[in-house]
Amino acid sequence: MNRQTSPPQTPTAAQPGSRRSRRGWRYLAGVLTVLVLLLVGAKLAWSYLNPLADRTIDRSQPALLLSIQNMSRFEAATGDFQVIVDLEKDAPFLPDAVKGSRTLFVGAGGVDAYVDFSRLAKDAITVSPDRTEVTVRIPHAQLEKPNLDNKRSYVFAQQRGLLDRVQDMLSSSPQNQQELYVLAEQKIAEAARASDLRARADQNTKLMLEGMLKALGFTKVTIVYTADP
Repeated sequence: MNRQTSPPQTPTAAQPGSRRSRRGWRYLAGVLTVLVLLLVGAKLAWSYLNPLADRTIDRSQPALLLSIQNMSRFEAATGDFQVIVDLEKDAPFLPDAVKGSRTLFVGAGGVDAYVDFSRLAKDAITVSPDRTEVTVRIPHAQLEKPNLDNKRSYVFAQQRGLLDRVQDMLSSSPQNQQELYVLAEQKIAEAARASDLRARADQNTKLMLEGMLKALGFTKVTIVYTADP
């Protein structure tokens, strides 16, 4: 009986090559891992030992309570305003490139409208004999001073002449922006006076008093505004 034997299988050339390829990739991955760890460690060490890094230290004193005042007014409305201040300064006989500045400042803030109930007269509230009707005499709403939001107020653009730049470099104090804030507050106050903010506050105050007094049992509530002082 003839037995058929298959020829012995010889290892292919791809097997040792694939093993060498896998070892090469593992070696490369190990090298890359070591490099990444070294870079991360160097960055952390530099951020900790960097002599040029800035450090912020808050040495402010605790806030002191100066006074407490009782509030006797109703905050009836609030207006949110934004204004762009365009402030230019120049020298009469020098070009702007030499002496002069122009600053664009964005000022944002709110204005509150309130009714001061401490100004009510003694006869401000009149009740009918059957206690079903009431008449309240109140002053018109007033406007509070503008309250600028420092987070939304900033210098948008600025141009300065050569002499102004040199003066800022030699000056030991930072540039004073108080004038920009004052102008922004003035313009926002003017815009608030020209708006219907006070009228809206008067209406809100009337609705508040009517709802409160009707809840107390009055069937008819009359709100009368007194003349402005």
